Amino acid sequence: MTLAAQKLDREFSPPVVNFNQRGRIAGSAWLERWELRFNPVLLADNEAEFMAEIIPHEVAHLVAFTCFGKVKPHGWEWQSIMRSVFGLTPRTRHRLNTAKVAPTFSYDCGCRRHQLSLRRHNSIQRGKRRYQCLHCNKLLSLSTTDIPKRKVP
Repeated sequence: MTLAAQKLDREFSPPVVNFNQRGRIAGSAWLERWELRFNPVLLADNEAEFMAEIIPHEVAHLVAFTCFGKVKPHGWEWQSIMRSVFGLTPRTRHRLNTAKVAPTFSYDCGCRRHQLSLRRHNSIQRGKRRYQCLHCNKLLSLSTTDIPKRKVP
């Protein structure tokens, strides 16, 4: 916020910062609440990436909101702040390893292997949803090669 204030010659009050973001999301900006949320698990494993890109990315959302009002989340306003204030190439997605915070489950169709999120896996297991491959149109089924086999005494 200090850097944005210097570059834009404008004052910004410090946001509320919480470490309660979950799942694969590294961080989020809550505009009306003037709040930043960060994923504590991803932060602990990726401090340098957070300092270099994740925190500026989320701060840029708050700065764009102050300067331009409610705009597209990654529109030209946000992109210009990323470039001019933080000197960063605007990217909408992080490249952090999320295996620790978002396990995936292997499913097969017939032509390839698919990795599904815990939410989709649970929906299938409960019989609430069915997913099919976009390439061969076959229904996905839980891969038998990834299921741990029980040892027979």
